[in-house]
Amino acid sequence: MRWFQERAQRVTGKLPAKALCFICSQSGESEEEKPAGAASYKGKTYYFCNKGEVERFLKDPEAYLPAPVPRPAPPFALKTPSGETVTLESLKGKLILVDFWATWCVPCVKAMPELQKLHEKYSARGLTVLGVSLDEEGAKKVVPFLAKSRVKFTYPILLNGETIWQAWGVKSVPSVLLVKDGQILQHWSGQIDTKELERAIQTRL
Repeated sequence: MRWFQERAQRVTGKLPAKALCFICSQSGESEEEKPAGAASYKGKTYYFCNKGEVERFLKDPEAYLPAPVPRPAPPFALKTPSGETVTLESLKGKLILVDFWATWCVPCVKAMPELQKLHEKYSARGLTVLGVSLDEEGAKKVVPFLAKSRVKFTYPILLNGETIWQAWGVKSVPSVLLVKDGQILQHWSGQIDTKELERAIQTRL
């Protein structure tokens, strides 16, 4: 329960000349910059490039952090651009890599060709990659994006993911989750390391 959780504390000492902003890293950025402030929570220090974000983090740090794993994967029924319905139940028994992305998210788009490679390499062994679009305009945005892409994505792209992202504990994009038998086993957000994803896949197949 949140009222019983450890409180976040403002870091008042000297800050490093450069650090990776926690909020920016959640959006896939990897460039360090001069921090405007910092906070410590559960033994870890978080840096921010905006003082307002420090204040918001201090009030409710759990709202910024990924939900713990393993945890139940909420059911869904989402359509592909062609109108096919994909459900979580229909993929029972498979190892599923769920990628929450959006056409406006540069790190998301950058990671998608690598996810396609993982799909091609491991689908015969039981891996299914799902791309869940958070674009509010749905097919109107996603279909032209896919048509212009140099990479032909053969894994299912699902629309209207904004209806389920909160239930799945997604707080930023890109977010990639590894799921099997109704359980979210791992959750990555921000800059996606596909080598780390592959290692996790190999241990689960």
